[in-house]
Amino acid sequence: MSPMKLCVPGDKLCSVEDCIPGTGVYLRHGYIYSSLAGYVLRKNEGEELPVISVVRETEAQLLPDVGAIVTCKVTSINPRFAKVHILYVGSTPLKDRFRGTIRKEDVRATEKDKVETYKSFRPGDIVLAKVISLGDVQSNYLLTTAENELGVVVAHSEAGAQMVPISWCEMQCPRTHAKEFRKVARVQPEYLQA
Repeated sequence: MSPMKLCVPGDKLCSVEDCIPGTGVYLRHGYIYSSLAGYVLRKNEGEELPVISVVRETEAQLLPDVGAIVTCKVTSINPRFAKVHILYVGSTPLKDRFRGTIRKEDVRATEKDKVETYKSFRPGDIVLAKVISLGDVQSNYLLTTAENELGVVVAHSEAGAQMVPISWCEMQCPRTHAKEFRKVARVQPEYLQA
């Protein structure tokens, strides 16, 4: 595949006889011009002529922001915190990988001194959390699950089955009926997929 061609606003891209205008372009005097700085994209969508568009690389890039609800996967735990990879901000998947940390004191709102990380999360769990502090290149985003709606939403048992929540602090394997401790999220109806 050839490298994508860069363009700036006002660049003449082609004649209307060669392409159909798409997004990020405009027509003038029988020619298609770029209206954005970005990459020229030609797609054949079943028509005789290809559709020409200009797209920006940064359009799909979204960053976790303070207060944002994020979906993340637990990668490791220790007695003080859980390390996670942030996968989604809201319902938008991230292109780049961002790391986060859920500290022991940020797991739940009450009885913070009694929290044990291994009774709240396990590696591989999918967790809903809220960003409380931004990270930088060296450090991670600080996250919290200290709300009823936040916590583990998907967990797998040692038998490999997806576990079912039975209380705010326990999940059960449907295959072996073994119970495991988790900080379970009370998932709101708007987050459930139909």
